[in-house]
Amino acid sequence: MTPDNDDIEIDAALVGELFNVSPAEVLVLLKARAITSVCERGIDEHAGETRLNFFYGNRRARVSLDENGKVTRRSVIDFGEHPMPRRSHPA
Repeated sequence: MTPDNDDIEIDAALVGELFNVSPAEVLVLLKARAITSVCERGIDEHAGETRLNFFYGNRRARVSLDENGKVTRRSVIDFGEHPMPRRSHPA
């Protein structure tokens, strides 16, 4: 992500690491829509920041980027056998 380009590219290796799958498998799962995502843009004091949310099974991974596209935070929540809370996943 650059100031003159709003496209966001995340390495499949990073997403794979978060979900414990290979980068090649990430691409297959994305094409099959088994991994889905939502992008959030920061406003006010968070202007310039971006948060990417990825969903796979009962897991949610988040990757936060600064205004230059550098990863600043990442996290994974695994809801295990419990269904993912509705507010944690896009409808």
